[in-house]
Amino acid sequence: MRRSVVKAKWSRGEPVLVMSLHFTDASVFELASLMGVDAIWMDMEHHGYSLETASNLIRATRVGQTDILIRPAKGEFMRMGRMLEMGAQGLMVPRCDSAEEAAEVVKWAKFHPQGKRGYDGGNPDNPYLSLPMDQYVKQANAETFLVIQLEEQHAIDQAEEVAAVEGVDALMLGPGDFTITSGIAGQFDHPLVHQAMDRIAKAAAKHGKEWGRPAGSLEAAKEYMDMGARLICHGCDLPMVKFGIEQIQKDFGKLGFTFNNQLGGGA
Repeated sequence: MRRSVVKAKWSRGEPVLVMSLHFTDASVFELASLMGVDAIWMDMEHHGYSLETASNLIRATRVGQTDILIRPAKGEFMRMGRMLEMGAQGLMVPRCDSAEEAAEVVKWAKFHPQGKRGYDGGNPDNPYLSLPMDQYVKQANAETFLVIQLEEQHAIDQAEEVAAVEGVDALMLGPGDFTITSGIAGQFDHPLVHQAMDRIAKAAAKHGKEWGRPAGSLEAAKEYMDMGARLICHGCDLPMVKFGIEQIQKDFGKLGFTFNNQLGGGA
């Protein structure tokens, strides 16, 4: 069974950089993996593609060594096992409300004695019945990791209890939804956001867990790392392409080219 890049780096005290990919072209996943990205954030909370499509994207990623960190939708406990069987090393579970919910995630994502995940073995993560059952379940428990997202104030208030749950590897602030549910949509420098980060960071440190959040810049990433974060999410294919096209339009607009940019910002 493949070793997790993320867990190996955390065991050495190293930070992990996660990139989000929106496009469903397997070449993009293969490229990112061959270039040594620590992990790819595959967001199936908000994206509409199927598990079959996700499986093929994971297969492309496995050409390299990059981990896949899948975010299912809240409460999709039965799908989580399939995601792990497809070859995902990590699960990022959104909108966690309590330690009890975090424990439920562990139950469905880990084999006995840590949980009650069901066994198949005939999928990429085993891979394909190549490991004896006892070795497989032991390695699967050791090489998969769980990230619990806290995105509402009542969840932030329970950060210590969530961090204390055995089997939870990391806490993650979801700043977008946190600002929306707090009535401060888009105000990422608001004191409430900084207070939430501080509370998550202290809870993670107290219980020996990792923590992280998306970082919009190098400066922001350093700030979070100075607070102990070793799970930094930065970079996404969609804005890279969008901003690249906008820059081309800006540059070539100086030569007299015009563009019918229906998203705005065109020359």
